[in-house]
Amino acid sequence: MGRFASCFLFAALLACLAAAPAAGQSPAQAPDGLDERRTPVVRAVQATSPSVVNITVVRQAQVGARSPFGDPFLDRFFNEFYGQQPRESQSLGSGVIIDGPRRLVLTNAHVIASGGEITVRLLDGREFLADLVGSDPDFDLAVLALRDGAGLPQVVMGDSDDIFIGETVIAIGNPFGYSHTVTTGVVSALNRPMATEQGAFGSFIQTDAAINPGNSGGPLLNIHGQLIGITTAIRAGAEGIGFAIPVNKAKFVVRELLDTGHVAPIWLGIFGQDVDQATARYFKLKNLKGMLVAEVHAGTPADTAGIRPGDIILAFNGREVAGKDDYLTRLFGITRSETVVLAVQRDGARRELTFKPQPLDKAKALELVRTRWGFELADRQGGGAEVTVVRPGSAAAQLGLQPGDVIHQIGSRRLASGIDLLNAFLRNRMQKTVLMRVQRGRGLYYVRLTL
Repeated sequence: MGRFASCFLFAALLACLAAAPAAGQSPAQAPDGLDERRTPVVRAVQATSPSVVNITVVRQAQVGARSPFGDPFLDRFFNEFYGQQPRESQSLGSGVIIDGPRRLVLTNAHVIASGGEITVRLLDGREFLADLVGSDPDFDLAVLALRDGAGLPQVVMGDSDDIFIGETVIAIGNPFGYSHTVTTGVVSALNRPMATEQGAFGSFIQTDAAINPGNSGGPLLNIHGQLIGITTAIRAGAEGIGFAIPVNKAKFVVRELLDTGHVAPIWLGIFGQDVDQATARYFKLKNLKGMLVAEVHAGTPADTAGIRPGDIILAFNGREVAGKDDYLTRLFGITRSETVVLAVQRDGARRELTFKPQPLDKAKALELVRTRWGFELADRQGGGAEVTVVRPGSAAAQLGLQPGDVIHQIGSRRLASGIDLLNAFLRNRMQKTVLMRVQRGRGLYYVRLTL
C-alpha cells in the first residue's frame, strides 16, 4: 500500500472515532417530536399511569388454631387449647382515579367484597386509606373515596360506544402484585355476553391484552389514553381472552352509586316460565328455548309495549333466550339508562318490541312478596328482614313461617339492607322453589319455599 493510501485510511479512521460517542456518553437523542419510540401507546401510558392505583384490602379474622403437623386430631387439640387466633387476610386489585378533586376511585366490586381496611397506592408512591362509597355486585363495580390527597391525577373518560373491533387497547394494573404492569392487545369482540364468578353479567368488551389476577378493576384504554372499560374477568384456562365492562355502562353505575349508594334494580313487569314439550308443541316451536309469558303487570314497560300472556320471548337484545333464568340474568346486566329489545312470537309471527326498563320500588316489591310468597316483611336493624304477617293458606303458611322469624338470605342474596330484598325478589320471583336462610330465636335454618 502506498504512502498516500495509508494516510487516507488513517484520516478516515480518525473521522469515524470523532463521530462516535465517547465512553459513558449516550447516543444523540432525537427531538421529542421526531422520536419514533414515543409511539401513541407510550404516550397513552405516560399520560394515564399516574391515575392508575393499586388497591390492598386487609381483613382481620378469627380462625381456629392449627398444629404445625397438619393432623386433624392435633388441629382439634390445638384449637381447644389455644382457642381462636387472629389472622390477617389480604386481597389485591387495581383501580383508576376518575375524579381527582373529589378523590374518587373506580374499581371492581369483588376487589373490596371481603371487607376490611382499604389502602390505595399511587404511581408516585403516595398511599391513602379509602372508604367505600357504593358497590354493586351485579355490575361488579365499586366507587371508593380517598380520605386525603391533593393534586390527584384523573383519567380521561372515553366513549365505549365508539370502539372498533381490532383497534389497539392498553391494560394497566397490578397482576400478581407487580405494580403498574402494562399490556397491550386489540379489541377482539364487542357486546360479548358472559357471566362471571362474581355474578356480573352483561355485554363485555373482549380483548387479547393480557389480564391476570390483580388486574381486576384496572383501566382498559384506547391509544389516546381514554378510559373505555374496566377490566373485570378472566376466562379460566384460556390465554388471550380478557373482558372489560364498557365505560358507558360504568358511568351510569357510578352516578347511581354516588347518588344513592346502590344501583336501582329494574324490571319490565313480566312473569314467565320455561318452555316445556307441551308448550313447544302447542305453539309449534322448533325447540324448547325461550320464555313463555305468564303474567304482565299493569303500568309496567311490558304492559305499555303490548306484551301479552301467551307470548314467547325468543331473544333479548339480539341474543337467543334459553329460558326464564337466562332472561333474568340478562336483565340484571341492564341499567335503566339502556334500551331492551325483545323478539317475541305471537300467533306464529315473530315481532320485535322495544322497552325502557323501569326501577322496581320497595313498596311494589313488598306487595309482590305478600301476594306471591304469602308474607310481609319489615326492615330490621343489624341486617335481615323480619316477618310481620303470614297470609293464611299461602306458601309461607304451608312452610310454617311465623311472625317474628328473621330472613337473612333469599337465594344467593344476603339481606343486609332494603335494596337487597328488591334484588333477591327480582332474582327469584319466577322460581318454583326459593331457598331461604331463616332465624327463629337462636336457631338458623335453611328452608325451601315451594310456590
